[in-house]
Amino acid sequence: MRTTQQLFNLAGKTALITGGSRGLGLQIAEALGEQGATIVLSSRKQSDLNDAVEHLKSRGITATAIAADLSQDAAVEPLVTEALHRLGHIDILVNNAGATWGAPAEDHPIEAWDKVMNLNIRSIFLLSQMVGKRSMIPRKYGRIVNVASIAGLGGNTPGTMQTIAYNTSKGAVINFTRTLAGEWGQYGITVNALAPGFFPSRMTKGVLEKLGKDELAAHAPLQRIGDDEDLKGAALLFASDAGKHITGQILAVDGGVSAV
Repeated sequence: MRTTQQLFNLAGKTALITGGSRGLGLQIAEALGEQGATIVLSSRKQSDLNDAVEHLKSRGITATAIAADLSQDAAVEPLVTEALHRLGHIDILVNNAGATWGAPAEDHPIEAWDKVMNLNIRSIFLLSQMVGKRSMIPRKYGRIVNVASIAGLGGNTPGTMQTIAYNTSKGAVINFTRTLAGEWGQYGITVNALAPGFFPSRMTKGVLEKLGKDELAAHAPLQRIGDDEDLKGAALLFASDAGKHITGQILAVDGGVSAV
């Protein structure tokens, strides 16, 4: 019987993390790398990736990066091929790349709708499908962690955000997670999703400036918003053997907002 330290240990494991150059993706990369996983990060901008890799290396984490625009279908296959070339196989896939767009539903541009949907759900399907077929299913092992949002669990408070495409895409991520977990459990693959509440990031900067940190915190039972370490424990649970009997689950990490 393994100890809890052994169950959470990721030494010898490999992870591909999309949207990993900053924010929640980088926080997850820190969590997995600190437990011994070898990391490949991906995002659109090579300069951001370079900074992220240097940051991880400064913490003693083995990491490299591959630039890829996952809003384009054609970017998926080269990313997976290069990641497999570097890692040999992919034990853990973290689908974190995402985008948002603010506009009233009645005026929301169709181009913006497609941009959000293509990155937030279509790319997750394509990437999971390819990693599954080329690495996880043949090896009968895998951990897929999708980053959803509490925005996928409901609508927005009137007068706050107008993000119908984003909320819809994250709702799709939640049911994608449940459905894939049901299909791929037979292959020893777990599929779970994190549903963060409000965390400071480049994506949420506008909301933070509009509403203010104190106002956002006031809506949470814990009276705070997320910080640079609040996603680490949950991500590690889903990515490690500590969570080997958990699949198809959605875990809100939101200070209790979705509970009230």
